[in-house]
Amino acid sequence: RDTTEKVFQDRQFQIDAAVVRIMKTRKTCTHAQLIAELFQVLKFPHRPADLKQRIESLIERDYLRRDADNSQVYVYVA
Repeated sequence: RDTTEKVFQDRQFQIDAAVVRIMKTRKTCTHAQLIAELFQVLKFPHRPADLKQRIESLIERDYLRRDADNSQVYVYVA
């Protein structure tokens, strides 16, 4: 059980890092593009709902923000 929690936490960090890496290079990206790229980059099984949760977490922590005109577009906050 302890191992499962550690793996889950490690995967959350990996998702966060992948999102930030992608957004650093692109600066802006639609939700669909970001999810598609994450599916290519991440090597472990994951659900779109988990990815969305991590993106929301990054928005709350001011790594990303939603575009003012289009809520489907994310903008990297340097």
